[in-house]
Amino acid sequence: MPSTKKTLHFISSALVTSVSVGLLGFSISTQWAESTMLCSRGGVNNFNGSAAITIGLFQGLVNKVGCPFGSRDGFEVIPTLNKIGAAPRALHILVVLLLVVCLLFSAGSILISLYNSVSNPYETYMGPLGVYTCSSISVCLSVVVLIIFVLNLNVTGMTEDLVKNLSASVPVDLKDTYAVMLVGYYLVIPYAVLSLGAIALVYTYDHAAYTHRREQQRPTEDAPKEIMMY
Repeated sequence: MPSTKKTLHFISSALVTSVSVGLLGFSISTQWAESTMLCSRGGVNNFNGSAAITIGLFQGLVNKVGCPFGSRDGFEVIPTLNKIGAAPRALHILVVLLLVVCLLFSAGSILISLYNSVSNPYETYMGPLGVYTCSSISVCLSVVVLIIFVLNLNVTGMTEDLVKNLSASVPVDLKDTYAVMLVGYYLVIPYAVLSLGAIALVYTYDHAAYTHRREQQRPTEDAPKEIMMY
């Protein structure tokens, strides 16, 4: 059976990772960004209207005021992206897939931590190394998600294309787009931090255990050769 100290460290790691999974799950279900822009009827250089589009990973909302008419409509993000271009669609789907992979590796980290809290496995991927690997991959992929989403939002013109597609009955011109990140995006950050915390909890125990083993070996290593002969 593992020691009480080991059990506490690995259970704490599992709990921290579970909290991070809860945050990421809520992040996936809520809105990620909002973009506002000036709007004019197509071909008319009179930008007296506006449009605001709020997008999550799966659902979005567009609110148009004089663009050229007023409306407030919900839409499904991925099916709408299928109509506007390959790059925004591919990057958005990549974000979703990477988040799913993050959840899978976090689940792996939880299972390995719980397994170590009740047993003493060898130094394999079912030991501390498994927690390091799973949680590190989760952290790295979550950072990649943050970067890809911002690039897709600001470089590919995804939100402008969405507004134009949702206003297909009346062509519009857009300018001065301003985007802000919302809670769904920012929740990925504490997810990454908590995943690092899970690593730190296991490393603290692993390092202390290694130091203890070295201290137990030191008297034998430092013994005089005359004593070692007997």
